[in-house]
Amino acid sequence: MADPTGATTPFSHYFTGPTDDRPRRPRSVRVVVDGRSLDLVSEAGVFSHGDLDEGTALLIDRGAVPDASATSLADIGCGWGPVALALGVRAPNAQVWAVDTNARATALCATNAEGAGLNNVRAVTVEADPALAGLDEAVTFDAIWSNPPVRIGKRALHELLSASLARLRPGGTAHLVVHKHLGSDSLQRWLIEQGYPTVRRLSRHGFRLLDVGPIEP
Repeated sequence: MADPTGATTPFSHYFTGPTDDRPRRPRSVRVVVDGRSLDLVSEAGVFSHGDLDEGTALLIDRGAVPDASATSLADIGCGWGPVALALGVRAPNAQVWAVDTNARATALCATNAEGAGLNNVRAVTVEADPALAGLDEAVTFDAIWSNPPVRIGKRALHELLSASLARLRPGGTAHLVVHKHLGSDSLQRWLIEQGYPTVRRLSRHGFRLLDVGPIEP
């Protein structure tokens, strides 16, 4: 599971502050995607150090398969890259954008993608604010996958999701995984209240898989 996120020393939250001065403590993690084994590297200071967390595993194993016609996909909050690389395997003809505010995370994701021979995965570090600053405004997505950083707080999470969902192309879908104890049900209600069609596709061990569509014109 992830490094403790409440500590201020030697680690702050994985989604805040610089990470370059933290011990790296690299650990290997094997992720299997449709029978293909990906031997990836995680590091301290990045979400889910040393292990594939249960929510992300569910998103990979039971999340929707990318449509064959998709050309642009996104993993918002990519960490060291398991979801982005799974998308890269399943959609070899699509550009996969792996987005995170944590520079160590995106560097790891890029290294892992290169090691796996997935040249369709592009890791992008955005500025540490909720509006995806630093990602070209022209970039839009056929579909989004995310194990969102709910611990950033409700307001910041809502802003992050709004900024991400605004980039969905017409007919696109965002696939989110959130644990019920971390507010999945209230998040679903909020998304519906904002006008985003949202359905719960699957519930397992407390995790909810939510499918979210763009606001209809």
